[in-house]
Amino acid sequence: MKKLSIFLFVFVSMQSLANEAPLEDRMKVLDTELFEFFNNCQSPGELKKYASYFSPDVEFYHDNGGVTWDRRSMISNTKKNACGNYTRKLVAGSFKAYPINQFGAITEGVHIFCETKAKKCEGKSDFVMVWRNVNNKWEITRALSYGHRENK
Repeated sequence: MKKLSIFLFVFVSMQSLANEAPLEDRMKVLDTELFEFFNNCQSPGELKKYASYFSPDVEFYHDNGGVTWDRRSMISNTKKNACGNYTRKLVAGSFKAYPINQFGAITEGVHIFCETKAKKCEGKSDFVMVWRNVNNKWEITRALSYGHRENK
């Protein structure tokens, strides 16, 4: 009976692990959702959805634009400078995710920003985001966009 109990415990544990998506897959889904809202943020509803991915005290570091210290300022800057003007594309194969024990995850990759009106995708940069998971709600606490360069 004891062996059967151990077997069932191991089997059920393996099944539950198999049903959980790997961290990188889960984080890539979140990244895709986040930037789908960003790409359509000229619509107030989409901007609000985009904003919901960020902690109220998010810190956003941009090598060209400087630092913003909260969600309100960051979203205001996004609305003023990006919405309707730029869309973002993730460079295939660049996305990575790393767990942070008892906190969340770090994601990193390379993305390209395209000018909407000119239909040019000339800007490329690296990014890092620190995500906190509280009761299965993921939110970004720190974001870095740096190494801006031409998309060659």
